[in-house]
Amino acid sequence: MSENYPIDFVVTWVDGNDPIWQAEKAKYSPSKNADNRNVRFRDWDNMQYWFRAVEKFAPWVNKIHFVTYGHLPKWLNIDNPKLNIVKHSDFIPKEYLPTFSSHSIVSLGKQYPPYPKHSIELNLHRIEGLAERFVYFNDDMFLIRPVKRELFFAGKDCLPTDFAIASTLSVADKKDTVQYVKFNNIVILNTHFDKKEQMKKYFSKWINLEYGWNSLRNLILSGEHHFKCFANNHLAFSYLKTTFIDLWDKEFDELDETCKHKFRNKTDENQWLMRYWQLAKGDFEPIGRHVKGKVYEIYNGVEQNQDLFKSIENQLIPMICINDNENVDFEPMKERTKQAFDKILPEKSSFEK
Repeated sequence: MSENYPIDFVVTWVDGNDPIWQAEKAKYSPSKNADNRNVRFRDWDNMQYWFRAVEKFAPWVNKIHFVTYGHLPKWLNIDNPKLNIVKHSDFIPKEYLPTFSSHSIVSLGKQYPPYPKHSIELNLHRIEGLAERFVYFNDDMFLIRPVKRELFFAGKDCLPTDFAIASTLSVADKKDTVQYVKFNNIVILNTHFDKKEQMKKYFSKWINLEYGWNSLRNLILSGEHHFKCFANNHLAFSYLKTTFIDLWDKEFDELDETCKHKFRNKTDENQWLMRYWQLAKGDFEPIGRHVKGKVYEIYNGVEQNQDLFKSIENQLIPMICINDNENVDFEPMKERTKQAFDKILPEKSSFEK
């Protein structure tokens, strides 16, 4: 039963206003293929609600691994027994440091879609004490109502919940580094797996009622020997630590090269490769694509984002992602978002002083 296995949460955060971090970041000039926009690093001042939500809505969590450059929120109670503070230097090999490439420490815009990558995510398995089963959150993903363990890990083997939905891929937009990274992921996947064979082996995980009409799409494409891509969403994903270990063992050179880049690059792979690997191997339990929650793309001001506030205050879904963009009336939006969270999470958690 899934109750017999500990499940950890991993979340990454950065204080973009930290002058020490800013000075370190300024030492490295990104290449023409890299993405270094300032919007990626601004702070919405809402991480306290992330911790409140976990404590209130997922009290079954075994441990929270809070990954940071080194700085910490002033309000954080570092003595909480469920909290493991993890500096980048604690688990990322020194030859990959410092790193500024991960969405997990930033906020993204729609122009360059919100997919995390690089040396932070690719090395999560190295975190000391990390459970075999863990859920990886970016700092813009929040629980907003009670959730069960089975939302993230299910079945007799307590496998990650996910959706294996075949998709296509285009790299027509040369500025979109994410599409290139997806392509790189798929190239690696196809060197190790035959899609037709894997779909036949795990047929019920590909042709599943949880996917609705997408099961028909999978069936139509079931004769292909190569994976093209997978449908994604920008929400927290469940992982097995052994998946990371397995991939590093099989594709060390590729992952090593990616981790040496200080900023996002078109030649990279990202942690979605680990997700794709789990799907190809059948190491997952099927779940609907939108069961876990919804991504809200944030543009303009308060009036244009009423759906986000309603979703939070009425607790309409298990989880949301607040995906920052460049054209945002930032300060009013930050305050209104905090008001919405405060309506459902007004009390401090044990993770706050």
